[in-house]
Amino acid sequence: MLCQHCKKHEATTHIKTMINGEYTEHMLCPECAHKLGYDNMFSDFSADFGGLLSGFFSNALPAISGAAHCDSCGSTLNDIKRSGKVGCADCYDTFFSELLPTIRSIHGNTEHKGKQPGAIEYTVNEEKSESPSGSKIDSLRAELKQAIADENFERAAQLRDEIKELEG
Repeated sequence: MLCQHCKKHEATTHIKTMINGEYTEHMLCPECAHKLGYDNMFSDFSADFGGLLSGFFSNALPAISGAAHCDSCGSTLNDIKRSGKVGCADCYDTFFSELLPTIRSIHGNTEHKGKQPGAIEYTVNEEKSESPSGSKIDSLRAELKQAIADENFERAAQLRDEIKELEG
């Protein structure tokens, strides 16, 4: 599709706008998109995001005058408060006591829990087998239970298959 502005080049940018309830769409080439100011829609996003975080930090962090700074990156607590961004990973250790209340208020917790798999249950038929291979099956079932408890699922799958073979 050709650019709807210059009608010369291939359109690569699709612009949708809603102004006073009126919806419009435009297909523009890169040159026209640049001329009309649509070349970098997210250029101010990082500044706005930093401003959002700095709002959290500026209300929660005390203003510190002095030479407290991170040995790794040189950031001060005032730099973090102003930008809303921590300079490096070592800043968390350097400013731990000052950052902790803010992190707790933003995230609700200061310890990462992560995802945990749901309870994994595998039911093994407990009935005693009366065949000569019954003791072998019983020992395999016991080993299967232990493999599941140890979360050694590859071994548990092998044992399950052996039990199925023996049961016939």
